[in-house]
Order: sequence, then structure tokens, then C-alpha cells
Amino acid sequence: MFVRRIHSSKLSFSKVVPTNLKGKKKSSQEWLTRQLNDPFVERAKMANYRCRSAFKLLEIDQKYNIIKPGFTVIDCGAAPGSWSQIAVKQSNADGSSPGKPRGTVIGVDLLQIYPIEHATLLGNTDFTRPESQDKIRSLLADKRIDCVLSDMAPNATGVRSLDQENIITLCYSVLRFAILMSSPNASLLMKVWDNGEVPALEKNIQRYYRQVKRIKPRASRADSAENFVLARGFVGVER
Repeated sequence: MFVRRIHSSKLSFSKVVPTNLKGKKKSSQEWLTRQLNDPFVERAKMANYRCRSAFKLLEIDQKYNIIKPGFTVIDCGAAPGSWSQIAVKQSNADGSSPGKPRGTVIGVDLLQIYPIEHATLLGNTDFTRPESQDKIRSLLADKRIDCVLSDMAPNATGVRSLDQENIITLCYSVLRFAILMSSPNASLLMKVWDNGEVPALEKNIQRYYRQVKRIKPRASRADSAENFVLARGFVGVER
């Protein structure tokens, strides 16, 4: 594949346009063009992050400080691993901040996850299944979770209403686990697709957390329905 750049005398940027795309579907061509022109893709490569989504979590954590040294973090939908990479650093699971407590990071995904130093990764594992959650509990031993992350999304069916229903179902699975396993004042961050079911989800989350808000970080593409629900200050089952 070759690329060419289109320069504009009026604009201070150049757009990369892929060539030699014969035989590729229009959607594939559009995706490739978008990837080539996405600054977060290039930044992820330079920072050795596995995916551009690292910058979504970085932005949220820099603003809300949801992962601190010594924290126990569960990363649901972890593949390819960029959020776990961030969690390892921010929780000091790698011991890179001497004198500060070291955290614990456990990542889980249906897909294979290639090893990340200082993280425990459960690839080819369905988080929603009871036996998978039991395995996480056994790894935690007596620890409680300080931050639950979920970048999980269902495989798209092409039926908008069904896709929206499926991602909400995933969110409730994560929420139930977080309620059972979180420490006081813990945080929860979950990906959602903007739809009419999200307000009801947020209302349910408010029963267990002091603050709940919806966020769209800059690294989320503007034309995407992707948002994140952030809940902070876990108070338990009874308020």
C-alpha cells in the first residue's frame, strides 16, 4: 500500500490519502484513511501503547485521578492491552515510583492478550461468566478493588437496537461485579454507546456511587457514539 499527501496552501496540515486500494470495500478504505490521519494512532506508536484508546484512559485519569499508587485495578475487555499498560503505570504495579505502594492489575478479555509486565492477564476468558469472575476473585485473594475499568463492547450485529442492548447488558455485568468486590470510595469506568438506555443505567449506578457522570474524551472520535460512564465514591449496597 502506498500513501500520498494532499497539501493545502490555506491550511497548516496535510492529509494522508492511501492509494492502491483496489478491491477493498468502501468502509475499509474509509477506516484506513482515518487511521492514517489519526494523531492518536501515531502518538500511541511513539509511546509504545498497544492502541490509541490508551489516551482515553490517560485523559480521564489525569482529570479525575481514578488510579493511584497501590490501587487494585480490574480491566474488563482489556485486549489488546493499552488500558492495562496505563493501569500498571498509574497504580505503580511496576514499582517505577520508589517509596510508593505497588498496585495490582488484572486484565480479562475474550481475545488473547499478549503479556504485559507486572499485570496478570486472563485472555480467552469471558468476563460475564461466573467461573471467570470466580477466577478473578481467587487472584485477588482478600483484596478489594479500587478501580474497575470496562472498555468492553459486543461484536456488532449491524442492528443498532440490538447492539445498544448488548453493550448495556455488558455494563450491568460489570456493575454487579463492582458492587460485590469494590472497596469504599472505589471508582468505576465503563464504555457505553449513546442510546436511550444509558440514563437508566446511570440512575442505577447512582444507588451505589456518590458521583456519576458521562464523559467523551478527546481521543474518542467525534463521529462515534462512544461515551464513558464514570462513577466515583463507591458507598456500598446501602447508602
